[in-house]
Amino acid sequence: MGTRGELFSSKVFAGKRTYFFNVKENRYGELFLAIVESRKDELGEGFERDQVVVYREDLYRFLNGLREALKEIERLEQERSDDELGSFRL
Repeated sequence: MGTRGELFSSKVFAGKRTYFFNVKENRYGELFLAIVESRKDELGEGFERDQVVVYREDLYRFLNGLREALKEIERLEQERSDDELGSFRL
């Protein structure tokens, strides 16, 4: 077992931010996902971190909610794109 019950970890580099997806096990043997966002602090001297923990029993509900949010973002972006194009039509 890895650091603090860590069983798996992957990183996503996204500009000034790094996201970590860590599968962990608590002291009772229960699995959970810790999603961590890491970014340099305003002074550039250290890092700020935010974390969301999603327990095993909630993972599929969480994933469904994330999918719904992504679909809405895509819909809104398409709507905005259509509005911008519409303003240039003759």
